[in-house]
Amino acid sequence: MLPVRGRNGRALRFLGARTAWTPVGDGEFYCPGCGGDRNYQRLTGRRRLTLLGVPLLRRGTAGPVVECAACRHHYGTDVLDHPTTRRFAAMVRDAVHTIALAVLAAGGTCSRTALETAATAVRAAGFDDCTEEQLAALVEALAADTGRVFEQPCGASLTIELHEALDPLAPHLAPAGRESLLLQAARIALADGPYTPAERDALTTVGAALTISAADVTRLLAAARTVSGG
Repeated sequence: MLPVRGRNGRALRFLGARTAWTPVGDGEFYCPGCGGDRNYQRLTGRRRLTLLGVPLLRRGTAGPVVECAACRHHYGTDVLDHPTTRRFAAMVRDAVHTIALAVLAAGGTCSRTALETAATAVRAAGFDDCTEEQLAALVEALAADTGRVFEQPCGASLTIELHEALDPLAPHLAPAGRESLLLQAARIALADGPYTPAERDALTTVGAALTISAADVTRLLAAARTVSGG
């Protein structure tokens, strides 16, 4: 039997399936295919059995899927769990700021070198206008608000703030990225001398929030101390 051909000369399939997609939402996401932030449409579909290319019987639903407006590829909706590049940068910026405050609060703000090291890290993360004076004022305000005394272990409020800043970020960081944040915190603590017990407690909390194992936290803090000579 000769195949049935359409007007363009192409062979037609007797039976097939076709999905009609309907947009149900849109937004911006990180497209793994494009490797950057793109607009997307969230689609749901209905499948139909086709005969010679003509849709006939319904065959259920499809999706939902996420369609990139640039490359048109379809992805599962779990792709929306990944932050956009802009959102990721903001998460890192906020994490570095919170870590710096926690470490400074553990060691006090009397050390100019610790404040300078912290402010440099915070500015590099994206808070371009951050100054030593601003950080010192924030730590003093935090202490006054919580009744916390410097040189005491990391308080409950600081622990909560660290987890709020780091828990959403940690799954999207490679191990080297998580370790880099902890080492950055260690450099702030070591800027004015060896770790105090309160600083070590704060750094341990940072490591736990970044899902770094206790053994690796100990290793990294020792390595940072060796490099700094503290």
